[in-house]
Amino acid sequence: MPSIRFNRNRVKLNRLLGIRARLALLALILVAPLMLERTRSLESARTRQIALASEEFFALARQSADMQREVIMSVETVLKSTAYVRASATGVSRSCDMMRASLPATLPWIRTLMIAGRDGRIQCSTNNQYVGLDFSDRPYFRGAQEARDFVFSDYLLSKPTHMPIVMAAYPVAAITGEPDAVMLASVNLEWMSKIMSNLGGRPGITAVLIDSEGTVLAAPADRTELIGRPLDSVPLLSAVAESAMSSSKPTETTSFTAADGSKRAITFTRIADTGSRLIVSIDETRVTAAIDREIHNAYLQAGLVCLIVLLGALIAAEKLIVGPVNMLAATAKRFGLGHWSARVATKNLPSEFVPLAKSFNAMAAKLGQRERELVAANDRLTVMASIDMLSGLANRRGFQNRIDVEWERAQQTDSEVSLLMIDVDHFKLYNDTYGHPEGDACLSRLGEALAQIAGATTAFAGRYGGEEFCLLLPGMNASEALEVGEQVRTAVLDLELPHATSAHQCVTVSVGVASARPNDLLAPSDLIEAADAALYAAKHRGRNAVVAHGFVDVDESDDSESNVARVG
Repeated sequence: MPSIRFNRNRVKLNRLLGIRARLALLALILVAPLMLERTRSLESARTRQIALASEEFFALARQSADMQREVIMSVETVLKSTAYVRASATGVSRSCDMMRASLPATLPWIRTLMIAGRDGRIQCSTNNQYVGLDFSDRPYFRGAQEARDFVFSDYLLSKPTHMPIVMAAYPVAAITGEPDAVMLASVNLEWMSKIMSNLGGRPGITAVLIDSEGTVLAAPADRTELIGRPLDSVPLLSAVAESAMSSSKPTETTSFTAADGSKRAITFTRIADTGSRLIVSIDETRVTAAIDREIHNAYLQAGLVCLIVLLGALIAAEKLIVGPVNMLAATAKRFGLGHWSARVATKNLPSEFVPLAKSFNAMAAKLGQRERELVAANDRLTVMASIDMLSGLANRRGFQNRIDVEWERAQQTDSEVSLLMIDVDHFKLYNDTYGHPEGDACLSRLGEALAQIAGATTAFAGRYGGEEFCLLLPGMNASEALEVGEQVRTAVLDLELPHATSAHQCVTVSVGVASARPNDLLAPSDLIEAADAALYAAKHRGRNAVVAHGFVDVDESDDSESNVARVG
């Protein structure tokens, strides 16, 4: 009875989880993560956009602050130059004429230059309506006299015109050390506002330049109505007025929630050598308004796409019931015709199709095993095709493949590659004297010696052809390669293989060494040609020698011991 009840429940479960339900669930599993991932990426993009916008605008603020400082520095330079003129001139009239003549036409931010006596009365001015006015009551005038240094004023109204200006003062006493006249300059606030043009016309951005008392000195063209107003009366900035005035840091960034509920980021940048500060406020809500709309639309799209996919899955279920049967039948037919690459995944198939799929996969597994065996056999043949059976080293084909790989790797890492071309001296005479079997034995012994050196130096040894061998040295420079070449020459001498027709009475080798740092103008063949040239030079030198192809300077003071030379 329990077995019968279990079987009935399993049948009901299979009906409940039929093809329709499985397709609908699969559609949700496939589509929902993609849409959620898109929404998550938009959220991340929103965060990045806020950070990038803040960084961009704060960089613009720093740039604008630097430009304001340059204006002030130019005013200071002009005042210092005028002070030097006044200190060196013999009278007021002469210094006034020189000041009028020296006023730079390229500094439009200076409205008027003036010379005030120690009593504060204007003695000379580029604008005659200032002559005779008393400036002794102005704080900046007294400050310049007391500090004997450059002073930049706060916001004020011009005495003769009642226009908003800021003044700069520099005392002649800073030069002469004695109480004397004070150089004055009125600065054009409109020009200071023009410098802030890169911060204007941007949604969600508010920028102002304030003096030490918190009065707005300059603003972008779209906010000029703020000039002359105290900061605590400026919308969206009144909440940070106290913080801006009390901040002693050159640059400070903070954030707050404004009265209208918007989240804002604020940066204060102090204008060096003055009490002025540049304030830039960014409304993060307005900056990210576009991407917020995209996120909202993404959620709507996610719901709509899921609904469409569900409907499509239910409609397609009828076709998909017959589809697996037709697919299995067609696959079986293809197998009968000799197509062995098809596979059926039983995991996602309905239970009704599993037996047939298992039969198909069993047959495919046997064919796959045969294919793997064929691949392994081909791999063995490939290895055999790259090995020299006599010496046990790589043959010319294997060496060419390896040098191509090492050349590309060295080019990527900007390292050197060295190559040794090794030739057995008088090997034809050796074969003629001792016979070819002994010649083969000689080459085999040389192959063993080179394999040992290659293992000790992380090199790659190969038989290039006939009695010629090669040793590839990745990462070694010419000097190191010469040392390895000398090891090879010495190792062959130590074998003491008899060679009656040789001047040394034993088998010797000549070694050509070449090194290069791979680049787009060189190829592996160039390195091989250089090593061959060095080998030819070693033969020409008398054999049993190691010769480099002109990459290092080698001391040839004792050739009898080292047998190392260099060719150009």
